[in-house]
Amino acid sequence: MSTEVAGTLSRSPLHERHVALGAKFAAFGGWEMPLEYAGGGVIKEHTAVRTGVGVFDVSHLGKAAVLGPGAADFVNSCLTNDLDRIAAGKAQYTMCCDDNGGVVDDLIAYLYGPDDVFLVPNAANTAEVVRRLAAAAPAGITVTDEHRKYAILAVQGPGSVDVLTKLGLPTDLEYMSFQASPEIVVCRTGYTGEHGYELVIPWDKAGATWDALIDAGVQPCGLGARDTLRTEMGYPLHGQDLSLEISPVQARAGWAVGWSKPAFWGRDALLAEKSGGPRRSLRGLELVGRGIPRGHMQVYAGDQLIGETTSGTFSPTKKVGVALALLDTAAGLSDGDVVEVDIRGRRTQARVVKPPFVQTSVR
Repeated sequence: MSTEVAGTLSRSPLHERHVALGAKFAAFGGWEMPLEYAGGGVIKEHTAVRTGVGVFDVSHLGKAAVLGPGAADFVNSCLTNDLDRIAAGKAQYTMCCDDNGGVVDDLIAYLYGPDDVFLVPNAANTAEVVRRLAAAAPAGITVTDEHRKYAILAVQGPGSVDVLTKLGLPTDLEYMSFQASPEIVVCRTGYTGEHGYELVIPWDKAGATWDALIDAGVQPCGLGARDTLRTEMGYPLHGQDLSLEISPVQARAGWAVGWSKPAFWGRDALLAEKSGGPRRSLRGLELVGRGIPRGHMQVYAGDQLIGETTSGTFSPTKKVGVALALLDTAAGLSDGDVVEVDIRGRRTQARVVKPPFVQTSVR
């Protein structure tokens, strides 16, 4: 996340509201988005979500509609997860891969019905996901980029039920299910590990919902806290923990692959990698010593270089440094083993652990 903001960046429909709240902005996926707010800061915003309720403007996330006879079957033949596992009214985490098994993007698919699928890709990858799907779509199926048609607000934390209930919005939803109306779509999803909801709202109607949440005392939260929250949960970020060079098998995200499906992009390469075993695997690291790990720091077992971190931060909840790291499977590491992370030239011990680093009741 760069803190240098160029004039060509896209802006959320709530940009002026963020300015009024004293937001510090950052460039993220081609968008100028709040990093943190005055009077808050990352740790306060992070804690609000873990203990109360916070709201994130994530309107930079992409939106795309796939419509037409057999649209769901078409999407299912392209993306990794199996849409046949869910019913209409459910959402699913999935991935768009290339022929080599690399991850073009990870995204959420909202299944409205057999002829209607709504996709939420990452900001920087929306155009490419839409391009690939549109190029493969058969006659009668349309793939439309609706990036600026909708805003998305993420209301996250144990207090989210009470807040949305006061606003007259539905909350009695199973995890990864949604309820839609012409005014708003409420989905029980999020990227924080807490009970929460993501609200998909027409672009020009988002301000009223944001104002109602702020008036209800909800803490506005920036992408800085969103990153510390997702890292504590071990959730991958595309471009760091998943990429064209980091496959779902290496990222230990095989649970989001429909292995028995007859077709999806990258299927042959991923099946071969799964069968042969990946040469490296994404693991969690919890620092024993002091220090804050970041991405691209070398990891050692004794004198042997065995990989590097992909994401890292200070955990406000555990008060220790935590990281995700791609480590050589040949090193034979088990949970509890101790390795060393090179933090700016100083080796710091870390335990290999299985994420999440903190326990929540998201489901």
